Amino acid sequence: MNAVTQLQSSIKNPHLLFIGGKWQKPAGSGKLTVISPVTEQAIMTFPEASTADVDAAVAAARKAFDTGPWPRMSAQDRGKALLKVAELLRARLPELAATWTAQVGAPISLTQYLSGQPPQLFEYYGKLIQSYKLIDERVGSYKEKARIVKEPVGVCAAITPWNAPLVLLCYKVAAGLAAGCTIVAKPAPETPADAYILAECIEAAGIPPGVFNLIPAGRETGDYLIRHPGIDKISFTGSSAAGRHIAAVAAERLARTSFELGGKSAAIFLEDADVAKALPSLVQFSMPITGQVCFSLTRVLVPEKRKQEILDAYVAAIKTVKVGDPMDPATQMGPLAMQRQLTRVQGYIAKGKEEGAKLALGGGRPKGFDRGWYVEPTVFTDVQPSMTIAREEIFGPVVSFISYTDIDDAVRKANDTIYGLHGAVYTQDAEHGYEVARRVRSGSVTVNGLIVDPELPFGGFKQSGTGREGGVEGLDTYFEMKTIYFA
Repeated sequence: MNAVTQLQSSIKNPHLLFIGGKWQKPAGSGKLTVISPVTEQAIMTFPEASTADVDAAVAAARKAFDTGPWPRMSAQDRGKALLKVAELLRARLPELAATWTAQVGAPISLTQYLSGQPPQLFEYYGKLIQSYKLIDERVGSYKEKARIVKEPVGVCAAITPWNAPLVLLCYKVAAGLAAGCTIVAKPAPETPADAYILAECIEAAGIPPGVFNLIPAGRETGDYLIRHPGIDKISFTGSSAAGRHIAAVAAERLARTSFELGGKSAAIFLEDADVAKALPSLVQFSMPITGQVCFSLTRVLVPEKRKQEILDAYVAAIKTVKVGDPMDPATQMGPLAMQRQLTRVQGYIAKGKEEGAKLALGGGRPKGFDRGWYVEPTVFTDVQPSMTIAREEIFGPVVSFISYTDIDDAVRKANDTIYGLHGAVYTQDAEHGYEVARRVRSGSVTVNGLIVDPELPFGGFKQSGTGREGGVEGLDTYFEMKTIYFA
């Protein structure tokens, strides 16, 4: 069974919305079409939620939060329900991987590995909430007793992008449900399919009606959702530009927010770095999912005296990356996810050449791929920090090599960005790498590799976002804190 057939056969109610614990007909007639990035053909359609559907979903979530059992259920019982969702998701791992590949074009070898994260997140938060301290007994300065109580923030809008659809949605949903919140999920209009699988698993796990609601829709409906007075918190993953807009809207009523936004992460090679040991992680994570990942290591900072050596080794390794059909297990890089992404990436490549960067590899369409949104892995050298390709998030397989003179220069150039999401430091002295990592202004840094662990906090400094997802910290963002005094 190929990815398209599996996608079409695995979803039970692709023409309905999941609202109030039921699969319901949409209020409008709008459609969302999933386009294969390989064939450029439509492979499935879903309903596009309207503002009336948003009203219904928020009302269902509001009722479930205000009067339903979920927020009042014991943390242990909520945790057990999430463990059931994890079990149901794990049983459908082949479908999750195939669905991701069909919609986005990410290589099946990668999606088969990463599709384990959605059940992992539900299992992690299902166990964590059962031992999490929700009440802290204290004695105040006047000798009064007090209880500091963590309570769920309320109805949450979970808005997610198209590049890693289910993983990014489950970061929000698993943590939010564990806290006792109710959810209105709006996946990206280009990739709604795997959210349907999640809804089916939540339904099968017996989670009460209205606790999770699914309304795939475009930007206009999304804008209506973030302005809805029934939404207490907005959790958004996507571009920094969209994040700024949502933050401004939320500020009007002081709605709670958390954002995981763009990145322009730097990989810093220190002078003692072992290039051969660094290449496996750098090659994998400088262009993952054809560069369509927020934490991609798209700026490689190298010492001036080792610039050519490291560039030559990296280019030689990138030349071996197999571009092809993402359903082929041997493929390491598939197409970009959509036509507009191809146009965007091609524009940045042209801009890089125009501004004086030297093309060391790629820059065009790979031979033999006349159909599909393919672009060659592309490497620029002699890149200056002021150049567009060094400053803006490209979201494609385009990497910039930037040289530096000393450690202070390397750190200055790494931090010369509006972003601060992730980064890497390569060195044979791990403690020295730690010292340099502490100077990098980003939410996470890996010494000698790239790691993003769902059970540890992930998020950004500066315009890469606010708040954290994953880990205990990802749960904390779904609570309000209340102090109850005993006079």
